[in-house]
Amino acid sequence: MRTAARLGFAVNGLLNVMIGVLALGVVGSAAGGSADPNGALTGLAQAPGGQLLIWVIVVGMLALAIWQLATAVQERDVDRKRRWAARAKSVGKGVAYLALAVIGIRVTLNASGGGAEEDLTAAALSTPGGVVLVVLAGLVALGVGGYMIVKGVRQKFLDDVTLPAGAVKKVTTVLGIVGYVARGVAIAAIGFLFLAAAVTSDASQAGGLDDALAALAALPLGKVLLVAIALGFIAYGVYGSARARFAKL
Repeated sequence: MRTAARLGFAVNGLLNVMIGVLALGVVGSAAGGSADPNGALTGLAQAPGGQLLIWVIVVGMLALAIWQLATAVQERDVDRKRRWAARAKSVGKGVAYLALAVIGIRVTLNASGGGAEEDLTAAALSTPGGVVLVVLAGLVALGVGGYMIVKGVRQKFLDDVTLPAGAVKKVTTVLGIVGYVARGVAIAAIGFLFLAAAVTSDASQAGGLDDALAALAALPLGKVLLVAIALGFIAYGVYGSARARFAKL
């Protein structure tokens, strides 16, 4: 399981590098796929040997999901609040990795995942109290994004790895800071899209990572920000390869 989890960190890093490259395409309005996990995996599926590599990614994501859920069960912090907070974080990560595995399976089966955020938001807005659910989804995304930004700035990600002193630690630290902050900004942008959908009762305002990046690109100096975020995703991907090697498991 440790070996499979390390494989998961490595392929997750690869996936983030691909998302960063696709995000650079958004800057120039270049065609070539959506800058999100679905778009990255769809592009990979079209490459020679891509289907096999996607299955490797699926296995890695499933391994990480199982590892995080097992970590939640085994959490033994003596402080009750910290214990349940750690369990909730591990479960959240497990669900996220499981979702990436499902996306990979859907891509290999040629099942379209596009527009899922808008469809789910429309269904929620059409039900009594659905606006509250959409607002909660937006607030959760904002919280996750803010958490990642803080984790990057405060270098808390170093608690997840055991790095050798010297150049490796310095480079990995810089990559982690840039990567976590960039991903945090992108996820927070998704939260704002969901809140906008709730305020306007317009499901088309909601969206995933690709829509969030496009919205950021439309802001003043947005393309500069988008380039920084894209490079941040690439940096996080490279950090993922270091985490695969030095993760505390």
